[in-house]
Amino acid sequence: MPAVNAADLAPTRYAWEIRASGLKVRAGRRRLAVDGLDLTLGTGVHGLLGPNGAGKTTLIRALATVLRPAGGELELLGRPLGGPGDHRALRRRIGYLPQEFGYYKRFTVREFVEYMAWLKEVPAAEIPAAVQRAVERVGLADRADQRMKALSGGMVRRAGIAQAIVNDPAVLLLDEPTVGLDPAQRLRLRQLLQELGTDACVVVSTHLVEDVAAACTDVLLLAEGRLLFQGTPDRLAAAGGPEHEGDSPLERGYSALLAAPARTGGAW
Repeated sequence: MPAVNAADLAPTRYAWEIRASGLKVRAGRRRLAVDGLDLTLGTGVHGLLGPNGAGKTTLIRALATVLRPAGGELELLGRPLGGPGDHRALRRRIGYLPQEFGYYKRFTVREFVEYMAWLKEVPAAEIPAAVQRAVERVGLADRADQRMKALSGGMVRRAGIAQAIVNDPAVLLLDEPTVGLDPAQRLRLRQLLQELGTDACVVVSTHLVEDVAAACTDVLLLAEGRLLFQGTPDRLAAAGGPEHEGDSPLERGYSALLAAPARTGGAW
């Protein structure tokens, strides 16, 4: 019988799936890529926007427990992070898709997702069904026994999404999940995100402003490591006008907020 520790037996009730207060995270040894971030996120789909260098990937990596906070407070599923500690029990409940991820090219899609399920300590008896469900949800059931090295870039990305959701995570972190996807695949991903967001906290980092309108319950805009805006897509669109750059109301709102002469560092 496997050992059970206190973290496994802890109650699952918490006010927010993600909570940060004054959070600071370094990118490299010196630069603070996230600087004094206050944030609370619950169940739903949260779109994370911002220009290059805004701190989006650094924040995602901190939420995935890959990077340790340099200051402030960070809680995931009611559990504080920051100091040294074993986060295995927490990682079982997190799904993470980085911008770039490694895999054995000779693995089939099924073997790759099975391996990731094993790493996430999904019970062995549940792995086959969990893997089949994950590959079906990303539209790769007909490619499940094809080797990863034979897949297109978009299919590899979908296999990455499959491994992120194979453990039915309570917190799902997706960094640029639409890269390499064609328009039809992006539509299917939006539908999947909406399904997942009904009972999980989903954070999606993207450069495609229009993607957040269809799939996200709210939008977060980072600039220079600080939260510049948090609100609904409609509120983001209302922030801009015809004088601002962009081909849509959302893009014009995005441009208007980034161009604002005064940034307080809080929610708009």
